[in-house]
Amino acid sequence: MSLKHSTGLVLKVVPWIVLVILAKLVVHRLGYEFVPLNPIFSALIGANVFLLGFLISGVLADYKESEKLPGEVATTLHAIMDEVTFVGQKTSDREFTNQRTAYILRLAEGVKAWLYKKMKTRDMMALIDGLTGELVLLERHTQPNYIARLKQEQNLLRKMVVRMHTIRETGFVSSGYFIATTTSWLLIAGLVLLKSEPFYEILFFVAIVTYLMLFLLELIKDLDNPFGYYEKGSYADVSLRPIDDAIDYLKHQVG
Repeated sequence: MSLKHSTGLVLKVVPWIVLVILAKLVVHRLGYEFVPLNPIFSALIGANVFLLGFLISGVLADYKESEKLPGEVATTLHAIMDEVTFVGQKTSDREFTNQRTAYILRLAEGVKAWLYKKMKTRDMMALIDGLTGELVLLERHTQPNYIARLKQEQNLLRKMVVRMHTIRETGFVSSGYFIATTTSWLLIAGLVLLKSEPFYEILFFVAIVTYLMLFLLELIKDLDNPFGYYEKGSYADVSLRPIDDAIDYLKHQVG
């Protein structure tokens, strides 16, 4: 995740930190601090941070896999395009090649539109299935083993789209995220009500601990959907640069 994306997450957390600090100041002024400093309280904060770390490790596995998927989609599209170019060179039929290339370009643009939820999954799958008709036309000009290889690439593309759909639509264990969220906010409330001196020293630690827990919660939420391009405030999305490069390449081929 880039510095820009990290800054975005920090900016989402800062208003809550300010609110907690203001609440702490008000509680201190009114004399409502009644929670004594206890070693168990420190242990609970440590346990909660450990839980948050465990949740991050859980969502990180899917995130690392997701980083590879756009590149693999682009590689598959390039492989299909190479075979079309090969057949076009054999037949010397530029119009035939352009028509097939235009469909592959439509397929690449469809993947990107689908990732932004501008296309439904069933329409995306239908677009991939439509590649079969293009392969039938290619079969007239090349050997069957080339078509078999292209069918494998088509099936691989279908599997990758299904995998991205599963990662995007399946959230992390809701009960784990719920307990981490509720525990974090209960501990923050405890920090607000914590009675300790000197006051401004404890105020500093309240701000730091609040920042740590809320940032980790936002990070888990963001990492849970690496394909959240359609979500406002989603900062940890994987790069679509390989697909963009494939689209540019295909546009150049058609042109």
